[in-house]
Amino acid sequence: MTVTRHRWGGFRCESRFVRGRSARIGTLVLVGGAFQTKESWGRLERELLEFADVLTVDLPGWGASPVLPEHYGSDFLADALGHMLDELGLNSVNLLGGSYGSAVAYRLAQKRPGLVAKLVLIGTMTHIPEQAQGPIRRSVELLKAERIEEFTDVTLGMLMNLDTVDSVVAGTRVRRFLRRRLQNLTPHDREQFIANTQRLLRHEGLDLHQPPPMPVLVASGEHDSFTTPDRCRDLAATCADSRLAVVSDADHMLPVERPVELVDLGMRFLMDEPLEGRDYLRAVERVSPVVAV
Repeated sequence: MTVTRHRWGGFRCESRFVRGRSARIGTLVLVGGAFQTKESWGRLERELLEFADVLTVDLPGWGASPVLPEHYGSDFLADALGHMLDELGLNSVNLLGGSYGSAVAYRLAQKRPGLVAKLVLIGTMTHIPEQAQGPIRRSVELLKAERIEEFTDVTLGMLMNLDTVDSVVAGTRVRRFLRRRLQNLTPHDREQFIANTQRLLRHEGLDLHQPPPMPVLVASGEHDSFTTPDRCRDLAATCADSRLAVVSDADHMLPVERPVELVDLGMRFLMDEPLEGRDYLRAVERVSPVVAV
């Protein structure tokens, strides 16, 4: 394992490279969600290492990095990621973005298509719908007021569909884990959550006028009530060559709910193997591109 320190735009960031047991595909770069660090991919990373070298990152505003002011958007973060890959001498990677990190991955694929061979997006959408903006703003207000129990309840309600917890693989365990994580945020974690969430609201829509040209897989849990399968399909439709996969018995926390199945799905896509016929998929489809106006 090799950890490298980088700087971009005056901010510190870090990468963590782990060599896989069998590099059957090019280096796989993981860009995580709001509470994810380069060390926290767990079983998903361990399963991926059977197939590829894996690079995880703490972009500016992630992990132990200083808080990134909210006026820096996905362009800045995508440029930071591209800079890190350049410094590591990686000129072609497969890129996986989850939740919050999916916007950064999508933007890098737009800006530097020659760098990204294939793109996997998990739990994503083109913009934050109006009905979701209220709870997101409320979560920030509650955390600023240090009303931690209420903050936890509101945030859990966004990250998990509480009506279908019993239908999700490991749903109860994941809910307990998230509750503990939210209730025990450090002061630094809280500052980062506030800044990153306000950034999400300030830069809430993707630029859809330049579709990523490489093959794209968009994955969603069937019970995800935040980045729903329909919202994921809308994002897939902005790409020139895309597929949508809906994973059964899963919610927004797909990487921790069904990591083995997600790795099987991702590796099949990256190695050009059929996706159809997998018993963990509720649906899989090619998505026709829609031209932005």
